[in-house]
Amino acid sequence: MKGNPATGFNYLVRGFKLTLQPGLRLFVLIPLTINIVIFSILIGLTISEFYGWIEAVMNWVPDFLSFIRWVLWPMALVLILTVVMYSFSVIANLIASPFNGLLAEKVEELMTGKEVDGHETIGKALLAFPKSLSREISKIIYYLPLALAVLVISFVPVVNAVAPVLWFLLGTWMMAIQYCDYPMDNNRRSFSAMKHAIASKRLTSLGFGAGVMAGTMIPVVNFIIMPAAICGATVYWVEELKPLTPQS
Repeated sequence: MKGNPATGFNYLVRGFKLTLQPGLRLFVLIPLTINIVIFSILIGLTISEFYGWIEAVMNWVPDFLSFIRWVLWPMALVLILTVVMYSFSVIANLIASPFNGLLAEKVEELMTGKEVDGHETIGKALLAFPKSLSREISKIIYYLPLALAVLVISFVPVVNAVAPVLWFLLGTWMMAIQYCDYPMDNNRRSFSAMKHAIASKRLTSLGFGAGVMAGTMIPVVNFIIMPAAICGATVYWVEELKPLTPQS
């Protein structure tokens, strides 16, 4: 596999730094506000159920593996956190999708000094909501068969011990797809071209996605992770992915 996970993670770090740029603050503020509201509501709704979900997962552990429940419990915790936080991110990105594209556009213009033919203003971003929503639905359609396969594995005795790792890897990959898609969509790259590009730098993409996935699980950081990930993914696009994708 090509790429470097440390490079991918560093793109996210650079994304955090870009959120502090004066010229980007307004465009950071909108997805940031949406993310805070969505995460606050959903975390409040699910916190009372969290340990019940973990116990439900642990109940699938075969009796002959009960002696290592102390090892499997943290794995169940990772599984639940991955699924819940990824689900939160999907909802937040569905709502914020046109503003996410606008932020990616402004970051690219800041980096390249060239205008991107995209949303341009908040008003135009709102008008583009149906198109943005369609692209988000494409990501969900791509995700569901993969999630179903991992879900089936989660219910197979013995084999399900690796399910938390598979869920985390799937969440990591989907985070790379989720955020790298914004600058590519702005530049008229197809969904399939986007997948091919990030797959050609798989380790870099996984390093970036792992950083985003971990960030969604850290209190306070999970509020700012959406705009930071958009900024970081746009840097990744400008510096590595753009030459790999033909314009559709």
